Amino acid sequence: MGKVQHLNKLVLQNVSFTYGGGHETVPVLNGMELSVRTGEFVSIVGPSGCGKSTLLLLLAGLTRPTAGTILMDGREVTGPGVERGIVFQHYSLFPWMTARANIAFGLKQVRPGDGSRQLRALADHYLELVGLAGLGDKFPSQLSGGMQQRVAIARAFAMAPDILLMDEPFSAVDTKNRVTLQELLLRLWDEGDARKTVVFITHDIDEAMLLADRVVVMSARNGSVLKEFPIPFERPRLRGAIMRGDRYARLRNSVVDLFHEDEELLLSDGVPEKKGQ
Repeated sequence: MGKVQHLNKLVLQNVSFTYGGGHETVPVLNGMELSVRTGEFVSIVGPSGCGKSTLLLLLAGLTRPTAGTILMDGREVTGPGVERGIVFQHYSLFPWMTARANIAFGLKQVRPGDGSRQLRALADHYLELVGLAGLGDKFPSQLSGGMQQRVAIARAFAMAPDILLMDEPFSAVDTKNRVTLQELLLRLWDEGDARKTVVFITHDIDEAMLLADRVVVMSARNGSVLKEFPIPFERPRLRGAIMRGDRYARLRNSVVDLFHEDEELLLSDGVPEKKGQ
């Protein structure tokens, strides 16, 4: 029998997460409900402290929820797995390894039977895909921030995960490189027989809307989903044409207004700042 393809790749059921213990507990997520369809690109936005990064760590299995369940393909997530690739905000390359070796290190986890020549060829292939052909022997310190993040993306895609979890991966690069990396990500995501499932954390509303099929807004008040916005623009998306349109402006204003309303309610409630991101 073939592998069962679940409509929902990820499902969060009443997920809560609390830091600390006893009288020193700090709630971060509270009864969160969310489903991500197979092959869907979902952007998560929300103010600092709403629990976005905590959510990503839970999806990665790097930490466990205090309450509730996270399912992947119908099975409970109980720890990390190679079927989930992660790209962090800060460049997560091993500084003592070359760009090629960083990618090959990830490949060894999923292709233990491949020899060094095969791993080298595959690493070079992914370096070429991200525009870094010929730079495989460079160390991270010899690469710009944008180049380092390209290597991190290449490593994630080379491992062929079903799910890609990304925590503000482009926030540390300049505007021009950010646009380039966004377009690179979409191109890699759209290649092959099936799109990967992507959960993308960002503070940038424009980035969220241009990349995603759906934008999920998290609340700063109670660590849950405030509202979801389906993104109606067809792919491939022409950035300039979309952003100049009235429909884009109306949708963006709706997201921004929701942010402001939530922040005003947070201040009026006198809710203390949370530790989660």
